[in-house]
Amino acid sequence: MCVQNAGRSQMSAAFAERERDLRELGDTLEILTGGTHPAEHVHEEVITVMQERDIDLSDRTPRKVSTDELESCDVVATMGCSTLELDAENVDVRDWALDDPHGQDLDTVREIRDDIEQRVKALFDEFYPDEP
Repeated sequence: MCVQNAGRSQMSAAFAERERDLRELGDTLEILTGGTHPAEHVHEEVITVMQERDIDLSDRTPRKVSTDELESCDVVATMGCSTLELDAENVDVRDWALDDPHGQDLDTVREIRDDIEQRVKALFDEFYPDEP
C-alpha cells in the first residue's frame, strides 16, 4: 500500500500476483493493493517499465484502501509513504522505504522496479520456502 496506489504498490502487487501464480498459491493467497489518496491512473513511467517485464498495468485503476482492509491482512508492505496507523497486533507491517517513481527517468524507475521485484520474491521465499 502507498498513498496514490499508482506506482510502487501497483508494481509490488503485480510481482506478487506473478509469484503467487508461479508458486501455484492461487487458492490460498489473496493480494490487495491500494492507497490512502489514490491517483486517477497508474503513472506512465511505471506502465512502461513493467511492460519490459511482460506485465501490463495499463488497465489498472488506483483504488482507496481502508484501515479495516489492511488490518485484515497477515502482511502489509508499505512503500515508505504510509499515512495509515495500523493498530492490529496480528499484522506484520513491512516498510520498504522505496523512492517514488513518479516523474523519474526510466532508468531510475527500472531500479525501483527491480528492487521491488527482489523484495517480493524474498517475501514469498520467507513465507513459502518449499514452493517451486
